[in-house]
Amino acid sequence: MILLVLLGGTMRPTRLLAVSTAALLPLSLLAGAAPSGAVEPRPPDKNPTAVGTGGAVTSVDPEATRIGLRVLRQGGNAVDAAVATAAALGVTEPYSAGVGGGGYFVHLDGRTGEVSTIDGRETAPSKMPREAFIDPETGEPYPFTPELVTSGVSVGVPGTLATWETALREWGSRSLRRSLVPAARLARRGFVVDQTFRDQTADNAERFAAFRSSRRLFLPGGEPPAVGSVFENPDLARLYELIARKGTDPFYRGRLAARIAKTTRKPPVVRDTDLPVPAGHMRPRDLRRYRTLQPEPVTADYRGLRVHGMGGSSSGGSTVGEALQILDTFDLESMSETQVLHHLLEASALAFADRAAYLGDREFVDVPDEQLLSETYAAERACLIDPGQAATKPVAAGDVDEADGTCSDGARPRGATAPDTENVETTHLTVADRWGDVVSYTLTIEQTGGSGIVVPGRGFLLNNELTDFSLTYDADDPNRIEPGKRPRSSMSPTIVTEPDGTPVLALGSPGGSTIITTVLQLLVDHLDRGLELPAAVADPRGSQRNTAAVTAEPAFIDAYGEGLRALGHELRPAGDAFTSAAEIGAATAIGFGPGGLLTAVAEPERRGGGDARVLEPRP
Repeated sequence: MILLVLLGGTMRPTRLLAVSTAALLPLSLLAGAAPSGAVEPRPPDKNPTAVGTGGAVTSVDPEATRIGLRVLRQGGNAVDAAVATAAALGVTEPYSAGVGGGGYFVHLDGRTGEVSTIDGRETAPSKMPREAFIDPETGEPYPFTPELVTSGVSVGVPGTLATWETALREWGSRSLRRSLVPAARLARRGFVVDQTFRDQTADNAERFAAFRSSRRLFLPGGEPPAVGSVFENPDLARLYELIARKGTDPFYRGRLAARIAKTTRKPPVVRDTDLPVPAGHMRPRDLRRYRTLQPEPVTADYRGLRVHGMGGSSSGGSTVGEALQILDTFDLESMSETQVLHHLLEASALAFADRAAYLGDREFVDVPDEQLLSETYAAERACLIDPGQAATKPVAAGDVDEADGTCSDGARPRGATAPDTENVETTHLTVADRWGDVVSYTLTIEQTGGSGIVVPGRGFLLNNELTDFSLTYDADDPNRIEPGKRPRSSMSPTIVTEPDGTPVLALGSPGGSTIITTVLQLLVDHLDRGLELPAAVADPRGSQRNTAAVTAEPAFIDAYGEGLRALGHELRPAGDAFTSAAEIGAATAIGFGPGGLLTAVAEPERRGGGDARVLEPRP
């Protein structure tokens, strides 16, 4: 099987080594006579759009995409390919995803049209105190960066491996063992470092240097790996091989579980670091008790279609859905480009106001999804959108219990902007197979580089997802810290179907809270503005999250700024304390056409561009 996997492409960025020529060759050559000349390592080619039939895989990374496509070619289904792709992303995108994190998995059964979900979000340890984010020496909250993001206290119990296990058990046709083998071999042979990987390493150099294990893996010789070098991660390869042999028990129950928990409580800090690194509260029993959940999807009707998203601890499905319900009350097709975007931004602000007021882990919070997605509530919220003037932000949350669908003539109440601590990193993959099964899967370790802590000898970073909780405890806050609770997330893996379950579109994106606005804009661009799917993915993005200014890519400001400013929108270029990149999201999507025609799309430029492939390309 490894022969087939490696023939799908060359290699890309996980530990810097001087490798032999043989390590950079296809196994077909390694199995036979040695080649006559050396082969220069080079990053694999990227293909942002592919059209064809038989199945498709699209992700941010060409190594991962090709591994997933190889699974489809060998007869695996969409779930098998999604897990294999995700495992490969844990190798090549270790700062965005991996077994130290969590995510959300949305699955469409091509035979029945049924949409199902897995909530593999991280959980707070059972001994997580309310004052976990309070510095005991000062009595004040820890500064968000670098203290909280680089800490053991920010680490939630990882759910990614349990998600893979659940998905394969429920809908897969392959074992976890077989699904992990290609990624294990990729980790062992290495990938070619590109500029994005080097830049991300350099941006995290101070944090990685604070931990013995992280410094050893990501900063060999004290420097980030050079572009064009080959990065191997033999520790991660051995971990994947262990899980392939013994299943997930060693991770959640064995000595490895004890090592993970101890690493959060006693991070492997170097003596000379200036970073404080607050300790965490995780115990082995927290890993032993971890379970994925399979909540009902959150579904909204839009333009005669069914838009299925995540419930559970995610706010993505509800917030995207509410904004769409509001927009469904307007005839966007008859509007100018400026008016469409104006309504999009205003609806997004209204939905984000309700997100802050009502959304939290549904195992702990009674989220009024039915009311938030009702036609009555949407009509009442739509009354607040003035086509001639942007509302002053932040707007107030609505009252779902009192909504009657009528417009009020009274003064519009002012709201408050909810603090936003979600980081822009994460990764998303989308897969479809020949049988009509579809997967939309978003996974993450939160911050670029997660907590910055590599589990010693295991080759993966731990998440810092617990910073997605509200940082100070408020008994009325649906996203307050509680033991065993999952922090609210904006991840929005989405599948759009006809009413009978026939797939129309599957998509998702990284980007912290801008995930919601990215998915929302993609849907409006494609379904209302009529942009072809590649154009919708490439379209400049703006993000209104109930803040005074719209966060926008420079190209969005250049293209749409004049008209939107005339309506009162303030536009602020993207790039903040988390990232200097002036970009929003890094989406992948698959469109479904007549006759089984698939259009697989990845970003042409954002985050260095992604890679989309189909099993049988159209000539």
